[in-house]
Amino acid sequence: MPIPLEKSFTYAITAAEADFLQPGMRVSVPFGKSKIYTGIVIEIHTNAPLVYEAKDIHQILDDAPIVTNTQLKHWTWISEYYMCTLGDVMRAALPSAFILESETVISKNNDVTINEADFKDDEFIIYEALHHQSSLKIQDLMSILDKKNVLPVIKRLLDKNAISVQEEIYEKYKPKLVRYVKLQSAHASEKALHALLDDLSRAPKQREVVMTLFSISAQTKKPVKVSDLSEESGASAAIIKALIDKGILEEYHIQTDRVQYDGSENEASKSLNEYQEKALNKITESFENQNITLLHGVTSSGKTEIYVKLIETQLNRNKQVLYLLPEIALTTQLVERLQHYFGEKVAVFHSKYSSHERVEVWNNVLSNAPKAQVILGARSSVLLPFQNLGLIIVDEEHESSYKQFDPAPRYHARDTAIVLAGIFESKTLLGSATPSLESYHNAKQGKYGLVDLKQRFNNVLMPDIELVDIKDKHKRKRMQGHFSDRLIEEMTETLELGHQIILFQNRRGFSPIVECHTCGHSPQCPNCDVSLTFHQYKNQLRCHYCGYHTIMPKTCEACGSVELDSKGFGTEQVEQEAKLLFPNHQVARMDLDTTRGKYGYEKIITALEQQEIDILVGTQMLTKGLDFRNIKLVGIMNADNMLNFPDFRAHERSYQLMAQVSGRAGRTKERGKVLIQTYNPHHKILQQVSTNDYTAMFEEQLEERRIYKYPPIYRMIKITLKHKDYQKVNVGADWYAKSLRTIFKTHVLGPEFPPVARIRNQYLKHILVKIPQKQSLAKTKEAIIKINNSFLSVKDFRAIRVILNVDNY
Repeated sequence: MPIPLEKSFTYAITAAEADFLQPGMRVSVPFGKSKIYTGIVIEIHTNAPLVYEAKDIHQILDDAPIVTNTQLKHWTWISEYYMCTLGDVMRAALPSAFILESETVISKNNDVTINEADFKDDEFIIYEALHHQSSLKIQDLMSILDKKNVLPVIKRLLDKNAISVQEEIYEKYKPKLVRYVKLQSAHASEKALHALLDDLSRAPKQREVVMTLFSISAQTKKPVKVSDLSEESGASAAIIKALIDKGILEEYHIQTDRVQYDGSENEASKSLNEYQEKALNKITESFENQNITLLHGVTSSGKTEIYVKLIETQLNRNKQVLYLLPEIALTTQLVERLQHYFGEKVAVFHSKYSSHERVEVWNNVLSNAPKAQVILGARSSVLLPFQNLGLIIVDEEHESSYKQFDPAPRYHARDTAIVLAGIFESKTLLGSATPSLESYHNAKQGKYGLVDLKQRFNNVLMPDIELVDIKDKHKRKRMQGHFSDRLIEEMTETLELGHQIILFQNRRGFSPIVECHTCGHSPQCPNCDVSLTFHQYKNQLRCHYCGYHTIMPKTCEACGSVELDSKGFGTEQVEQEAKLLFPNHQVARMDLDTTRGKYGYEKIITALEQQEIDILVGTQMLTKGLDFRNIKLVGIMNADNMLNFPDFRAHERSYQLMAQVSGRAGRTKERGKVLIQTYNPHHKILQQVSTNDYTAMFEEQLEERRIYKYPPIYRMIKITLKHKDYQKVNVGADWYAKSLRTIFKTHVLGPEFPPVARIRNQYLKHILVKIPQKQSLAKTKEAIIKINNSFLSVKDFRAIRVILNVDNY
């Protein structure tokens, strides 16, 4: 059942139903006093339950299983490994239209006009009821139809597409195409050009247009928009069209350019360069005796092309391929590329899709349809009903968004994918420019194969990375706001050459702390233990944990002084300063606030690709494997706040982040440049980033993990207790930790309050259990579950929420 209970439940069926039912089918069943749930059959047997009387099922909802046996195996592993229940996994895996229950809200689908004669009586009654009321719970429908069993009716209406199950609908984004023009290549040489201008002497207006085109492109060094051209030359659209029809000018769109790579690259999908060729052969070799291989390829080395070859091989064997990405909403780029190679066969699956689309993908994967041979998805696509999976590719495998934090199952998609491939006896390829320590450690120990790809595509050099000591610059008064003289110099030069710039600052808002000069008071969030961040564009103070906001006060709330000072800086402030320093250039910002809208993200990316933005300021969204052709300079505004974060992975994460941001620079012919501003340029991580020395970073970090007993040497389970009463959490956590210590002795850390101890009026307290290499994981988890159950059976502790998080990093 899709509820967080440990056990499965037995229901009564007739002999005929028993012959028809198979594990993996859905049935609607009554549960508790008045609730109805959709359950999944896991076993058909003849043992009556001893403790309770088996109720009858309401109805069978499927003709064939919608969950496969391999899936059930996989789900069981997830529930055991990540210490949650099968119901949690089922709820996470199935699209919401599959799990109808008495609480589900349905509404009429207004996009479709339906002939009312097609409805059966009961369907018509429901459809009619939805005319009068925009949305109804399934419970209400029971009373309207006056019968318990309404799920089949709803299922029929869903199949007719007459109603929809309520959830967030995500619309697909189509970028607006801007028309550009350039001179036909036949007229590019000087001789041809003179001839052309002579020809046009009889058509002065057309000639004027061609001359204007030259002057514009000479001034801006950027593609020329049709709209700009007609404005500058005063020519009407008809004149420009005449020139295009004559074949003198050529019109094109930059957006479509992305996928087609001016044609030459299209064959290049077939032919790799020698380094890629070598890497591909090595991967194929290592797959002969290893099930998992790690591809460690520097940024912009053309990993995707290698994946394409591997996918081709699997498709020729009629196998399915799963291609996992950290965040799919961001990788519209990749979808287009893959569809360009494999057309129809690519299916995309992620939580931003509407329920209807997800059901469609689910069914296609289940029936192994030709439409779902390559599945491209975020972490949730590991849970799909694959039929014969041949290969799983986990791209950017170090990315933290593969780990689900809330709600349960708190699984890590990379590890889950490896197990899934194990069940299918197929292969897994992990790809990354900066592999996570545990994967690289596994590869070094021979658990995984390891393949290196050290050359960037087209033999572009790795970007030149320079560290700027801002402590020194402050002393010498060489800073303008948060920009050092070096950064301003490089930016000016890059903009003059007509290239684009990315500035990275890992904090949104304007400034994280507002402080009164007179009394030192700073406004705090009433629900959480954090100071409020000032957001200038709305002139308000916001809490980044619970969303609380209030207007920015004019005077200090404590002492009434007007001297309010802001400390620290976020993306808004960087954006504002960049605008002041470079008033003639377009500055844009990309963070949670500007990408809130439906397509905020795509809009900014499209604008950047079409070179309407010169300087882009952003948070870590920028690092996610995007591919921009024209970026020459990357500036990291302040590297220190990442390095000094209180987390055992802070150094590893900072290295990965900075290496990934740097990888955005100079991806085509010329070498890019990266400037990292810091107060401590001698920090070893920064030195390793600047020399691009992954191995040194890996060895040093691993040594530290060994000394301090952290993963990948030790395993970890984090236990979090939550409650709104401070005292209760304290007493509960002490009891919990004490019982853990009786078993695990010194390997228990805490209980400890996290840096932000109260969020949304709930106090949090963490306990860490470390598991040495020799200790059995299964027994450890058994012991913890035992303690957990006895903890929750104490009356005083029952209200405390306990969250078990396995491998919480």
